[in-house]
Amino acid sequence: MARVLVTGGAGFIGANFVQQWVKDRPAEPVVVLDALTYAGCRQNLDPVKHHAALSFVQGDIRDVALVESLIRAHQIDTIVNFAAESHVDRSITGPDAFIDTNIVGTHSLLKAARRCWLENDPATPHRFHHVSTDEVYGSLGPNDAAFSETTPYAPNSPYSASKAASDHLVRAYHHTYGLCTTISNCSNNYGPYQFPEKLIPLMIIHALTGKPLPVYGDGLNVRDWLHVQDHCRAIDMILRSGRPGETYNIGGNSERGNRDLVERLCQVIDVRFSESPSLATRFQESNAAQGRKSATAIQFVKDRPGHDRRYAINARKIRSELGFDPKWTLEAGLAATVDWYLANETWWSTLLQCR
Repeated sequence: MARVLVTGGAGFIGANFVQQWVKDRPAEPVVVLDALTYAGCRQNLDPVKHHAALSFVQGDIRDVALVESLIRAHQIDTIVNFAAESHVDRSITGPDAFIDTNIVGTHSLLKAARRCWLENDPATPHRFHHVSTDEVYGSLGPNDAAFSETTPYAPNSPYSASKAASDHLVRAYHHTYGLCTTISNCSNNYGPYQFPEKLIPLMIIHALTGKPLPVYGDGLNVRDWLHVQDHCRAIDMILRSGRPGETYNIGGNSERGNRDLVERLCQVIDVRFSESPSLATRFQESNAAQGRKSATAIQFVKDRPGHDRRYAINARKIRSELGFDPKWTLEAGLAATVDWYLANETWWSTLLQCR
């Protein structure tokens, strides 16, 4: 039975992981540590907040003493590190927070884990899993082979550079000190509870509230889209069977250009409005409520600095070793995500009011 500490567990991916963990492993204790910065929301854990095996602690991963106390008090044997500053645009205007959280914070967790697990009883089974991104690999051309686990790192933004540095620290603690670690590098996530600054929720909310749909550059930047529930399932498989010291790429098998993605979202929204006339009353400012196609609000805006052109994941390793394949198609995932944001207007409207 695992006793897991989930850092960043009130954020988008972390909260989905905690909810899935509690559902799949109801008897196994889980401690959530989250600083509740702008993107962390305690309400993300509401579906499982009364679960007897769940504990929540508000705190900073850079607080080594706090992390050590949690490991000892709860007899933690597994750490899953989701805690990170993750929005590229914010890293361009304010990189310091990314260095502090993603590099210093990850190192603080590694130090605490080493002290508690290796210095006290090196034979105790343990696992430190670090959640990273495909952005550490840089940018691909249209005909380049997809990123594999052996692709050289070439980060192009302060965000991806900070994640690359944290990956290297995790690898170093395995090879230098013998810490049992794994790393996963995932493609772009989407799904329930994603903070409204990211592309998919931003487009959905702007379409519902009658705002422009800003798309960077020519809209041809390509991403591989991974539903968050598939991502969480893959991490669980790594925790169960992943080889210590290894890295696993996790992808959604769903490469799409940004313009195409936004147009698909708009189509789903238009269909929902045609199916449910009451939506026109709820979202009177939307194009769909006024008989116009949502896609007419797409506006191409100045590209951001260092905008990577294409990401693509080669996920053969996790498929062959652990048997992972994504269950969500992009079409089904986008439709389900639009439905979730339609059903949870209170959640996202409250977040927007607090910004």
